[in-house]
Amino acid sequence: MEKICTLAQRLRQALELRDMTQTELARRSGISKSSISRYVKGDWVGKAEAVRAMAEALNVSERWLSGCNAPMRRPDDAAPAPEEIPGAILMPRMVPRPLLGDIACGVPLLAVENIAGYVMVPEDIPCDFVLRCKGDSMIHAHILDGSLVYIRACPEVAPGEIAAVVIGDEATLKRVYPETDGIRLVAENPAYAPLIYTGEEAADVRILGTVTAWTNFLA
Repeated sequence: MEKICTLAQRLRQALELRDMTQTELARRSGISKSSISRYVKGDWVGKAEAVRAMAEALNVSERWLSGCNAPMRRPDDAAPAPEEIPGAILMPRMVPRPLLGDIACGVPLLAVENIAGYVMVPEDIPCDFVLRCKGDSMIHAHILDGSLVYIRACPEVAPGEIAAVVIGDEATLKRVYPETDGIRLVAENPAYAPLIYTGEEAADVRILGTVTAWTNFLA
């Protein structure tokens, strides 16, 4: 079985190989020293832009730094483009994004915030991490049990957007409607009543990010 490495492990390895301090990496990458420290400790999952900046500063490949079983050497950007093939479609460049675990589409399921692996995602899709759905509460939005949803991390979303939301220590996927005295989370399945949080309860609701795309796997 392929060993899964973390961003933190690869960062420490690259810093040692390049004989580079965290302070120097911060200077070269444009990322704050405190943020670099959190990435090195494994406290944070690296967002796409941060991983790209650190990989360039360390002169290693982005996929390798993310923890994938990939060459450490950066791809040769000067390599000649392949000849065009009549009738062929040029596929988008794929980049690794962390799969953080399952998210409930129905009754909220305890969020497992450990990296379960990496998913290759088209580079043009805004995505900081991926979650696997459980349940049928979003089926009218065509998000099914087992779908992979691509999430762009952000603390706020527009009314009606589908977002990954944490309620206490549990996570769920719903349409989000901020209200004057709280927040309303609405399923895309009439079998599920809206979840309404007001007052102190609303303070326990945190938006992880908005859904930018998803993949359904059909038998």
